[in-house]
Amino acid sequence: MPHAVTWRCVKQCRQSGARLGELTTPHGVFPTPIFMPVGTQATVKAMSPDELKSIGADIILSNTYHLFLRPGAEVVAGAGGLHDFMAWDRGILTDSGGFQVFSLQSIRKVTDEGVVFQSHIDGSRHKLTPESATQIQHQLGADIIMAFDECSPANADERTVQDAMHRTHAWAERCLQAHRGHEEKQSLFGIVQGGITPSLRVQSAKAIGGMDFPGIAIGGLSVGEAKPLMYEMLEVVQPHLPKERPHYLMGVGSPDCLIEGVLRGMDMFDCVLPTRTARTGMVFTPQGRLNLRNAPNAQSYIPIDDTCDCVACRQFSRAYIRHLFKAGEILGARLATIHNLRYLMRLMQGIRQAIAEDRLLDYVNEFYAASDWVRY
Repeated sequence: MPHAVTWRCVKQCRQSGARLGELTTPHGVFPTPIFMPVGTQATVKAMSPDELKSIGADIILSNTYHLFLRPGAEVVAGAGGLHDFMAWDRGILTDSGGFQVFSLQSIRKVTDEGVVFQSHIDGSRHKLTPESATQIQHQLGADIIMAFDECSPANADERTVQDAMHRTHAWAERCLQAHRGHEEKQSLFGIVQGGITPSLRVQSAKAIGGMDFPGIAIGGLSVGEAKPLMYEMLEVVQPHLPKERPHYLMGVGSPDCLIEGVLRGMDMFDCVLPTRTARTGMVFTPQGRLNLRNAPNAQSYIPIDDTCDCVACRQFSRAYIRHLFKAGEILGARLATIHNLRYLMRLMQGIRQAIAEDRLLDYVNEFYAASDWVRY
């Protein structure tokens, strides 16, 4: 059965081994490595679809758990699916809701069948299973949908991590079964788990990689463990991932982690970090992080980043945007969000160009030399 989403390796960097690829979806063909802005509730916070296009976003992510609770999958399906509902005609990926459900530690119960949980909105009780999570994503209509998995906490003991991994594998098989007949409309990606135990990570990579998933995600990282541990797990997993499929590192979005992920064979990324930190006044620059709320910016009439082509940098000064934040004006958060997402789009463009020119290691060294990001 042909898959709705396919990926091919266009080039491998001779200097680093990193991959330049092409992801083909029902809503466009997009280059990888790629960063996907997060639109949890069918909107990237503070951004319109036209603004997302203007900063170069090709694929965005929405969340099954949140949309299941509000407005409901039936409402979205009635609008023709997420693309029509939110007026976005490029790629969409929906996660399965697993991470959100498992973060509700005190108000959910996990069994081999699925998860019973209380809504964070009104306390009502609900149940998600591999079958229902897949069916909900069918109704939402994203190009890429994710298998229902169990994400263990960063501090979990090895037995807990092992049980969650085995449950994730069993659920992956059930998701594939529930997805039969939908392969030409949407592609279902599997998720590797295993915590920070190398042997479990390898076991999970082999198990998920051996199933008929057109893409493989790495879950359960960037959940509180130190960055060097995350990088170690990627190095452990990478040799066991199918080379002909895209590799998606879930929940990672700081510039240094994107770079290190690409160096370790990752092709796709998503994270709320750039939008969440933007709403606090924290922005990315080639020199590192900048807090616009800090007093030195009160009379700083230069752009956030004079190399950036976003509207915030083309038209406004740090002093003005700081004033907006201090005055509680919504425009401040919007401009900072536009800038942070554009920064990451430009970073990924630079990474792709460096791979194409076989100089990614040089690019990485220049990135760290210019910024305050620490390399581990």
